[in-house]
Amino acid sequence: MENYFTLNNGSRLPLIGFGTVNIKGAKGVTTIQNALNNGYRQLDTSTNYQNEGMVGEAIRRSSIPREDILVTSKLPGANHEYDKAIDAIQESLYRLGLDYFDNYLIHWPLPKQDHYVEAWQALVDAQKWGLIKNIGVSNFYPEHLDRIIEATGVTPQINQIERHPYFNHNEIVKANQDRGILVESWSTLGRKLNDLMENETLQALGKKYGKTPGQIVIRWNLENGVQPIVKANSNRHQLENLDVFDFELDSDDIKQIDALDKGEAGRVEGQHPNEYEEFD
Repeated sequence: MENYFTLNNGSRLPLIGFGTVNIKGAKGVTTIQNALNNGYRQLDTSTNYQNEGMVGEAIRRSSIPREDILVTSKLPGANHEYDKAIDAIQESLYRLGLDYFDNYLIHWPLPKQDHYVEAWQALVDAQKWGLIKNIGVSNFYPEHLDRIIEATGVTPQINQIERHPYFNHNEIVKANQDRGILVESWSTLGRKLNDLMENETLQALGKKYGKTPGQIVIRWNLENGVQPIVKANSNRHQLENLDVFDFELDSDDIKQIDALDKGEAGRVEGQHPNEYEEFD
């Protein structure tokens, strides 16, 4: 396995990204600084996480050069109309104190509002203007992807989707990969809304490989060509989540993990992309 993912425009992303949802304030700055010091180089935020300023402050305080830190943020549903989207991208950059985004995604498609095509056009134009290096989407299904590709002629570089063993989204992963789109996983370790880390199968695999259930899940994503976005507040967990490159899962063990899928019942918050109205 190479030590990076290559996007369809030739850009490279690290194998693991650091998530920042619910990380805020002075404690958040320290958490992000620790993550950077521990080796993370991709930070994932969003306007609706209400912490872009914190992420920007952590970057400014870091001794790591800006060009070595990849920053992702996301367009909120309230700003899908073209002019609003352009303004929102610029305002996010001002909040972060950055000149450009490495990655910028449409957070949810919101098909009931039906403005995601013009939102995508805004990202396409912002990329041309140098405001964004890699453009993408989040929680888009194949029908949403095909519509924006047909309308603009531009294929997203990234699609970030909910993915964990209780909701593996394997068909959606393949649909994206067939289109040359890198899949990133959110809720990679299932959050506190389920018992994923206590699952007997993952516990047994952890013992087999001398790893934690979380490390097994992260490795499962990597071996499926998916970039896991993981969050951890403690140094121990931050380092633990990166310690996944000294083993490989057997194909039968990957099948065991795939078999944990619960379908729609496995979603951590029941957020179906065709129904969910983001913070509406």
